[in-house]
Amino acid sequence: MTLYFAAPTGVATFHMGGFTTTYRAAGDHRADPGGAAFGGETSASWYYLTGVDVAGNRARGTVVAFGDSITDGYFSTRNADNRYPDQLAERLVAAGKPLSVLNTGIGGNMVLTDSPCFAGEKAITRFGRDALDRPGVRTVIVLEAINDIGMLGDVGCGDPPPVRTAQEIINGHRILIGAAHARGVKIIGATLTPIKASFYDTERNESVRDAVNNWIRSSGEYDAVVDLDQALADPANPDAMLPAYDGGDHLHPNDAGMTAMAAAVDLTTL
Repeated sequence: MTLYFAAPTGVATFHMGGFTTTYRAAGDHRADPGGAAFGGETSASWYYLTGVDVAGNRARGTVVAFGDSITDGYFSTRNADNRYPDQLAERLVAAGKPLSVLNTGIGGNMVLTDSPCFAGEKAITRFGRDALDRPGVRTVIVLEAINDIGMLGDVGCGDPPPVRTAQEIINGHRILIGAAHARGVKIIGATLTPIKASFYDTERNESVRDAVNNWIRSSGEYDAVVDLDQALADPANPDAMLPAYDGGDHLHPNDAGMTAMAAAVDLTTL
């Protein structure tokens, strides 16, 4: 897709963590048969466009993957479409299940705290627009709260985010569950993935993560659970990510980890 702007637009809306190369060039190249004009400036963000509706799509519904940088695909290979929602979509195609998958992950996003300079509106605010209002939505998978537990610094907005307790995070998830059920949408809770040896690794943060995960697994408040913590954990060190799945910071999965995440989803729950 090629966009052309005849005059300066001012500040552009954009998705910072697109992890797909965007090419920029001066002039109107909409009718160019080749890409020779786009040999210069590039970025890995997406600009202006928020979604694409596919005419004639035979899908019978939409699954929304809702979350933060892990859903966004932070350490997946650029231009390879190996994020876990991409791989979940491939599994559905291979299984002959006509469902579309939308990725609405935002790097740094939090359940309970806004970050307009960096990580977007808090999940409980954006959930309606980014998940429930999507065409044909029937199921949402929620993987979010790691940043509420351990966000570092001031997230680019001048003030550090509040320190959140497990109960506050659980209450935030309950807001998401209630909103989905009010719209007749199924909602699946994903357990929070390992953080040991990452920049979020503290005894307090691990305790909060464990408490939230225990609630997701055992409360019965989500319609179903996908245990991504278990899918990525090192059996010899369950609080840590399996080295083969580690993107390098002990927090974000690599392509193999994304494959394991997608494989953990029970397709019958969608």
